[in-house]
Amino acid sequence: MKPSRQLTLIASTLLLVCMSASVLLLLQVDRMRSGATLQEVLYISSPQALKRLSLGYDGLLADIYWTRAVQYFGNKHFAGSQHYDLLAPLLEITTALDPHLTVAYEFGANFLAPQPPNGAGLPQRAIELSEFGIRNNPNEWRLYYDLGFIYYMELKDYAHAADAFARGSRVPNAHPFLGVMAAQMAQHSGELRMAQMMWATTYQSTQDRNVRANAATHLRALQVEEDVTTLENLVVAYRARTGHLPASFSELQAAGMLREIPVDPFGHTYKLTSDGRVEVRTPDDFPFLTQGTPPGYVAPPPKFLPSD
Repeated sequence: MKPSRQLTLIASTLLLVCMSASVLLLLQVDRMRSGATLQEVLYISSPQALKRLSLGYDGLLADIYWTRAVQYFGNKHFAGSQHYDLLAPLLEITTALDPHLTVAYEFGANFLAPQPPNGAGLPQRAIELSEFGIRNNPNEWRLYYDLGFIYYMELKDYAHAADAFARGSRVPNAHPFLGVMAAQMAQHSGELRMAQMMWATTYQSTQDRNVRANAATHLRALQVEEDVTTLENLVVAYRARTGHLPASFSELQAAGMLREIPVDPFGHTYKLTSDGRVEVRTPDDFPFLTQGTPPGYVAPPPKFLPSD
């Protein structure tokens, strides 16, 4: 056989292989878009295999897997699920196909790490995802922030949190809070203030509406907890001064201990119980609240905004 015919045969064979791979990929994409189950979507679960089959359409596949990750978490979250088994694989495939899709790392940091039903309860997978993001996007300060956030919020690992924040503080145009956080982590003091600072930074620095909604919900809960602590301390001080508990906040106001009747972040007045406890009137408004709810109250999972 002549060399030219051999080359033609080899080229034809390669062309057929590529065409076959393209057909398989398009069929898979069609199944993903047509509402197939996530188990079917993950039939090709290897990012390396998907990259080979994508024939340069890595970005398209990454967008599809990213959409699936958001939909999957949203549906599970809305149902109050205790299991998010496919969330980490979906995020890992997404970021392997497009290592510069930074919103996927931010999403992962916020929703992989927390315990169910608020997340997948996989802080180590969240750390691995964040570190992968940092390796591929070393100048994105938000990724260092997300990493420190996981170490602090989920693991109470102050040393690793401080290291992540310190690394991030050296990135060009980093948020100035990172240096402050690194310093405070070394002392791991002021838990409430630190949590407020971190959630405020999350809210201010992201464009993802679900991450912002999650941060806002946490900030409202933290504000309530600060209010409840302050008000209950005032009740204790009033009892020490008068020998009895106040029957209402008006008594504290009349005693010069309050300037006005206190309200929660939604504008509802707090409730003062007969035993001196302070509660919110609508606890369902604060799904992350740990203080200020009636005894035995179980909060519903926070609402997750549907994907566009």
